[in-house]
Amino acid sequence: METLEAILTRRSIREYTQQAVPGELVQELLVAAMQAPSAGNQQPWHFILVDARDQLHALADVLPFGQSLRAAPLGIAVCADVESARYPDYWAQDCSAATQNLLLAAHVLGLGAVWLGVYPLEERVAGVKQLLGLPEKVVPLCLVALGYPRVKPEPPDKRFNEARLHHNNW
Repeated sequence: METLEAILTRRSIREYTQQAVPGELVQELLVAAMQAPSAGNQQPWHFILVDARDQLHALADVLPFGQSLRAAPLGIAVCADVESARYPDYWAQDCSAATQNLLLAAHVLGLGAVWLGVYPLEERVAGVKQLLGLPEKVVPLCLVALGYPRVKPEPPDKRFNEARLHHNNW
């Protein structure tokens, strides 16, 4: 699949089969995620793989829009070590770029995934940190529910909106 096709056809997938995601595909996803750009090449990201059904259900209870974790065979928490970051004001952008790479790689590999926001909402951050046993210096940006899609939705309508395009004389 070409890059632009992957970008234009990726969808948020919230329903999955129970087929496990093979370790080699998970490895490919993480390699793609870690290829993302980051401020000063600091690469502050850490990825927590969650496949225990009880943990996925508990995480779904913490995230108001996280019910897809109940059906997903795998969840990936995208986190940052904020104490070790050389450019601490940019960790969220860095981890967002890594998450987008992960979502696109999942799509290209025939998997489905959805981004579930955690940061900056303190109650979500605290809940995820507690459930995953994260140290104080590690902050979760998001969770990605991941698996083989139960259905393959049509590509989204093009979202290009010329009204949002401005020149420097806005």
